[in-house]
Amino acid sequence: MTLSRHFVFPHNFRALEAVEEQDDNLLSVQNPFNISSMRPSQLEEFVKGVSFDLSDKELFCIEEPNVFDRVYSLVGGFSSLSPSCKINLVESLRSNFSVLLPNIDSLSRVSEGEDDESPVIERLTSHRNAFKIYTFFLFSIIFAEDSNISPNNNAKVTTTARKKQMANSWNWELQRGRMLNLIANSLDINLSLLFGSSDPDENYLSFVVKNAFSLFENAVLLRDTDTKDALCRIIGACATKYHYTAQSCASILHLIHKYDFVVIHMADAVAGAEKKYADGTLASYLIREIGRTNPKAYVKDTMGAENIGRFLVELADRLPKLVSTNIGLLVPHFGGESYKIRNALVGVLGRLVAKAFKDVDGEVSSKSVRLRTKQAMMEILLERCRDVSAYTRSRVLQVWAELCEEHSVSIGLWNEVAEVAAGRLEDRSAIVRKSALNLLIMMLQHNPFGPQLRIVSFDATLEQYKRKLSEFESNIPSESVEHILPSENDTYYGIDDVNAEEVVKEQQESLADSYLPHSEEGIAEKDTSLPDVGNLEQTRALVASLEAGLRFSKCVSATMPTLVQLMASSSSSDVENTILLLMRCKQFQIDGAEACLHKMLPLVFSQDKSIYEAVENAFITIYIKKNPVETAKNLLNLAIDSNIGDQAAMEFIISALVSKGDISTSMISALWDFFCFNVSGTTAEKSRGALSVLCMAAKSSNMILGSHLQDIIDIGFGRWAKVEPLLARTACIAFQRLCEEDKKKLLLSNGSRVFGILESLITGFWLPDNIWFAAADKAISAIYSTHPAPEAKAADLVKKSINSVFHSNGGDKLQKDIDNGNDSMLTTVQVGKLGRCLFVVSHVAMNQLVYIESCARKIQKQKIRKDKMFDDHQNVHDNGSMNTNVPMDSSINAELGLAASEEAILDTLTERAEKEIVSGASNDKNLIGQCGQFLSRLCRNFSLMQKYPDLQASAVLALCRFMIIDANYCEANLQLLFTVVESAPSEIVRSNCTIALGDLAVRFPNLLEPWTEKMYSRLQDPSVSVRKNAVLVLSHLILNDMMKVKGYINEMAIRVEDDNERISNLAKLFFHELSKKGSNPIYNLLPDILGKLSNQNLRWESFCNIMQLLIGSIKKDKQMEALVEKLCNRFSGVTDIRQWEYISYCLSQLAFTEKGMKKLMEAFKIYEHALSEDSVMEHFRSIINKGKKFVKPELKVCIEEFEEKLNKFHIEKKEQELATRNAQIHRQKVGTMEKFVEDCNSRGESAESDTSEDGEVVDPCMEGVTQCLDDVSSLESGNSKEHSGMSSEVVESETDDVEVQSSKIDMKGASKSRVKKSNIKDVNSNISASNRNSRSK
Repeated sequence: MTLSRHFVFPHNFRALEAVEEQDDNLLSVQNPFNISSMRPSQLEEFVKGVSFDLSDKELFCIEEPNVFDRVYSLVGGFSSLSPSCKINLVESLRSNFSVLLPNIDSLSRVSEGEDDESPVIERLTSHRNAFKIYTFFLFSIIFAEDSNISPNNNAKVTTTARKKQMANSWNWELQRGRMLNLIANSLDINLSLLFGSSDPDENYLSFVVKNAFSLFENAVLLRDTDTKDALCRIIGACATKYHYTAQSCASILHLIHKYDFVVIHMADAVAGAEKKYADGTLASYLIREIGRTNPKAYVKDTMGAENIGRFLVELADRLPKLVSTNIGLLVPHFGGESYKIRNALVGVLGRLVAKAFKDVDGEVSSKSVRLRTKQAMMEILLERCRDVSAYTRSRVLQVWAELCEEHSVSIGLWNEVAEVAAGRLEDRSAIVRKSALNLLIMMLQHNPFGPQLRIVSFDATLEQYKRKLSEFESNIPSESVEHILPSENDTYYGIDDVNAEEVVKEQQESLADSYLPHSEEGIAEKDTSLPDVGNLEQTRALVASLEAGLRFSKCVSATMPTLVQLMASSSSSDVENTILLLMRCKQFQIDGAEACLHKMLPLVFSQDKSIYEAVENAFITIYIKKNPVETAKNLLNLAIDSNIGDQAAMEFIISALVSKGDISTSMISALWDFFCFNVSGTTAEKSRGALSVLCMAAKSSNMILGSHLQDIIDIGFGRWAKVEPLLARTACIAFQRLCEEDKKKLLLSNGSRVFGILESLITGFWLPDNIWFAAADKAISAIYSTHPAPEAKAADLVKKSINSVFHSNGGDKLQKDIDNGNDSMLTTVQVGKLGRCLFVVSHVAMNQLVYIESCARKIQKQKIRKDKMFDDHQNVHDNGSMNTNVPMDSSINAELGLAASEEAILDTLTERAEKEIVSGASNDKNLIGQCGQFLSRLCRNFSLMQKYPDLQASAVLALCRFMIIDANYCEANLQLLFTVVESAPSEIVRSNCTIALGDLAVRFPNLLEPWTEKMYSRLQDPSVSVRKNAVLVLSHLILNDMMKVKGYINEMAIRVEDDNERISNLAKLFFHELSKKGSNPIYNLLPDILGKLSNQNLRWESFCNIMQLLIGSIKKDKQMEALVEKLCNRFSGVTDIRQWEYISYCLSQLAFTEKGMKKLMEAFKIYEHALSEDSVMEHFRSIINKGKKFVKPELKVCIEEFEEKLNKFHIEKKEQELATRNAQIHRQKVGTMEKFVEDCNSRGESAESDTSEDGEVVDPCMEGVTQCLDDVSSLESGNSKEHSGMSSEVVESETDDVEVQSSKIDMKGASKSRVKKSNIKDVNSNISASNRNSRSK
C-alpha cells in the first residue's frame, strides 16, 4: 500500500492548485470544480454529495483527491453558496473534525498493540493530513465569509435581513464561534504523537498563529465573546504549550502598536495562558521585550506608546505577582520622554501595590521582602508626583485615590500622600488640580481615623491617651520598654500597619464619642471613662494613630485658603471639585470648611451652568434636610451669618428652590414658627433670620407673606425691634415683597398704623445710627411700594425731617452762615440730625425718580395691551365678523399717526417730571430743589466738612444722589465732586464718590466723558477700599460697553501687581473677561500699554508679570503675528535701553509661528541698533530657542543662520561701542593735558620768583596742576568702573605715557606741594613730549 501524500499549508488558498508542480509528494488540487457555472439546484445536489461522502466514508476521506478537490472548490466559492449549502458543508467538516480529535488520543493505544510499524505510520500520516486539512478548510471558510461581510455591509443589516437569516437558520457568528472553538480544542489534545515531537511542526503553528492574529485585526469580530475567547485560547496554546513564544510575542506587540481595540483582548489571552498552563513565559517575554525597547521610540509613536501602556496596566491587573517580579525591567522607562509610558507605569505600580502583596502566607523573610518592595513602589509613586508632565502628575494622584479607595495605603504613608495632594492644589495645570481635589475627597471618605476630624477633639483625645501611655510606661522597667519598642523595619512613623489598623478598627466604636464636637468641654474630666485598648503596645499604636489623624486634620484644614482661591478659578472643573471637597470637609467637621462654604454662595451668579448646578446641589445637600425644622434652622443661621453679597446669592438660590419645590410648604411653616417665637429657644436674632429667609422665598412666591401680615407688624416693629434693630429693616423688606392683593389688604386693615410706624422709624430716633440708615432706606422704599399716593407721604416726611433740624426760619440763617463760612449755627443744630435729614431728602428724591419711571412703564404697558386688543379685534373684523362694541378711536389714531405722538408726549412728561425733582427750585413749594442748592453750598465749604467728617459723608452721598437724578445739577457740581474725591481725607467719602461716578457714567455718559482720566486716577488712591471700588466700577463700565477703553487702561494693568491680593485678582479677572469680548481688545491695547508702562517706575518683576498676563490672553495666531511686527516697529526711534529691554521681553513672550519668525527676521534692520545690549540679546536668543522646537527643517536652517547673524552683529556692536568709548576717554585726557601745559608755561616765570629759605619753591600754579590731574584720574577711574574686561586693557595701553609722568605730582596735595624749580621744568618738558607723541600717533 502506497503512503498518502503529505498536506502542507500553502501561502494562500489558490496556491494548492500549483503544489503538485513543485513536489509530487504533496497533496494538491488536481481537478477543481467551477461551481459558479452551476445552477442553484445543481449546486445544492453537489453540496449534498460532498456532505454525504464526508459523513459516510472514513474521517480520512478528506485527503482523497476526489473529495479534497470538491471540498476545495466549495470552500473557494463559499460566499456564493446559499445558506442551506453553507450549513451542510460547515456541519460536515466540523463534525468530522470533532470526531477526529478523540481518535488522535487513541493512536497511542493502537500503536502499542501493533507489531508492524508500517500501518501505524500510515495511520499517523492520515490522521495528521486530515487534522491539517480540516483546520485549513475551517480557517479558509472563516476568512471567506468574513471578507464577504464587510464592516460597512454589516452596519447596514436591517431587521428584515436579520429575519431572513433566522428563517434560513444561518447565524454566522454562532457558526464562526463554534469553528474557532473547535480549532482551539484541537490544540488542547496531545499532538506530540501526531507530529512526532513535543511541538507541532513549524508549518502548522505558523498557519494557525498567522490566521488567529489576522482575525484579531477585525474589531467587529471581537465583539462576539465565543470568537474572542477561542482566539485567545489559540494564541495562548501556541505560544505557551507549543513554545511558539518569540513569533507570538512579535505579532502581539505589532497588533498592540497598531490597533487600540486589541489591548484588552491580548491581555486576556496572555493572562489566560498563564492561568491555564501555570506558565508565565509569554507574559515575561512580552514584559522583557517592552523593557528592551528604546524609550525614544515611544516619543514618535504616541499611539503605540498609549496602547503599550494600557496593555501593561491590564496585564498588571490580571497577573500582579508575575508583573511585580519583572517590574525592574520597566522602571528605567520612567526616565524616558514619553509621558504616556510613564503614565502607564504609574498605573502598573498602583495595580501592583493594590493586588500583588495581599497574601499573608509564607515565611517571615519573604514577607519582609514583599513589604520592602511595596514600600519602594510607593516611594516611586510619591516621587512621580513631581513629574515634569502634568498628565503624569495627574495620573499619579488618580492612582493614589484608587489605592485609598481600596484601603491599600498604610497609616504611616497617609499623611505624606495628603501633603503631596495639598501641595498639588497649587499646580499650574487644571487636570492636576482636579486630580488632587479628588484625591483629598477620597482620603477624607476612606480615612482610617474616624468620622469627625476636628482638631480640638483630636487634641483632647490624644492628650488623654498620652497620659495613659505614660502611666503604662512608668509601670514597666526600662529594659522591658526597650524590648517592646517596634523596630524601624516593621513600622512607618512608629506605626505598624497591621497592628495599628487592627487596634483602630477594634476601638472605632468605643472612641466614636471622643471625636464628637460636644465632647470637647468635658473631655478632660473623663479620663477614667476612656475605653481600655489593651497592653502597652496597643496603646502606643493607638497614640501613633491619633497623632497621624491629628496631622491629617491639620493638613486638610491648612488647604482652606487655597480652596477659596480655587473657587475663583476660571476652570469650571476647579470650582466644581472644590465645592465637592468642601462638602466632604464639612461632613467630617474639618476646621474652616463652614466659612469656606459661605464663600461658595456668590458662585451661583456664574454664567457657567455647571458651576451654578454644583453650587445649587451643594446648597441642597448641606442645608436642605428632610426634617423641616432642621432645614429652617440651617437657613436662618446661614442668613444671620451672611454678608450682603452672600444674602443676595442666598436669595437667588432660595427663590429658585421654592419655584422648583425643593423648599416645601412644611419648611415655610417651620420658618414662620421661628419668626413667631413658637419654637423654644428662639431669639430675636433668629426671628429676624427666619423673616429674611421668608422674604427671599417670597421673591418667587409672593403669596408666602400674606398669611402673617399681622405678625410681621407686631413683631417686626414691636418690642423685639428694640432688642434686634435689624428686625425693623427686615420687616420693611417684607412689605416690599407683598403681592398686590396683600398690599390692598394691608391698606384696608392696618394702613394708617403701618405708615405711622414707618414714619416714626424714619423721623424718630429710637434706632441707633448704625442701623437707622439701612432701616430708613427700606422704610422709604416700602412707602413708595405700598402707599396709594407715595409722593404726598414722602413730602410730609421731608417736611418733618427738615423741621426737626431747622425750627421755623433756622434754615435760611444756616444757609447764610454756610455761605459766609461761619459754622456757629451748627453748634445749635445737631450734626447727626442734619445728616439724617440729608439722607431722607436724597433717598426720597431717588425713590421719586424710580416711582416716575415705574408709572411711565405702567402707562406703556396699558397702551401695549390696548393696541394688542385692537389688533385682535381688527383680525376678527377682517374675517367677516365685525364687533360693534370695539371703539374706533384706535383705528383713527393709527391712521392720523397719533400713536407715535402719544409716546412722545409720555416721554416729554416723564422727562419734565424727573427734572422737577431737583431743578424746580424756582417754585417755593419744591423742598427737594431748595435742599439741592443748600447741599451744594454745604459741600463746597471744605473747612466745615473737614471739621465734621460724618456730616461730610452724608452730605456728599446726598449730593451724588441729586446729581444722578438731574443732568443740570450734575453738570453744575461735577467739578466739585471730583475735587472731593481727590482731596477728601475720609476714605469712606472717596469710596462713595468713586461708586457714584460709575452710576453717573451710566446715566450721563456725555457729561462724564471729558473726566475719564480723573476716573482712572482713582486707581492710584492710597486707600485699598477706594482702589478696589475703582477697579470694580471701571470693570463694570468697560465690560458692559458703557465706557470706551481709552489710553488710560495702563492704570488698570498696574493694578495687576497691586499689594492687595483682592485688587490684584479683580484686575486679572477684568483682563480675562475683556479678552473674551469681540476680537480681543487687548490685542489692540497691548502696544499702547507697553509704551505707557515703559515710562513708569515699575519694578522689573511687576512689568514681567503684567505683560505675561496680557500676552497670555491673546490666543489667535494672526494676532500674534501682527504683534511681532508692531513690537518690532517700536524699536525705531527709541534710544532708551530700558525700553529696548521691555520691548524685547514682550517679543520673547509671544507664541511664535513660522510666519511670525519670518516677520521677525525681516524686521532685523529696525531693531539691530538694540542688539548691543546683553539683556536684549538674551530675549532674542530665547525666541530663537523656542522657534527651533516647532519649525520645519527648511525654516530651521534659516533660523540657525539668523542666530549666527544676531550673534555676529551683537559682537560687532559691542566692539564699536567699546572703541567709541575708549576714543572719547582718550580725547578727554589729551585735552586736559594740553590745557595743563598751557597753564604751566604761562605761569612759569612767576613761579621762579617765589623762593623759600631752603631753596625750594612754592608754585602757585601747582593747585591747578594737581586739580587737573585729579580730574584726569577721576575720569579714568569712573570710566574703568563703567567698563570691564577687554576695555580696561585698551585704556591702559593708550594712556601709559601720561600716567607714568604724572605719578610724581599726584602724590602731593594741592596746598602743600613743594618741588624744586628744576623738577617743574622737567615735568613740563616731559608732558610736552608726551603730547607730541600722542599727536603723532
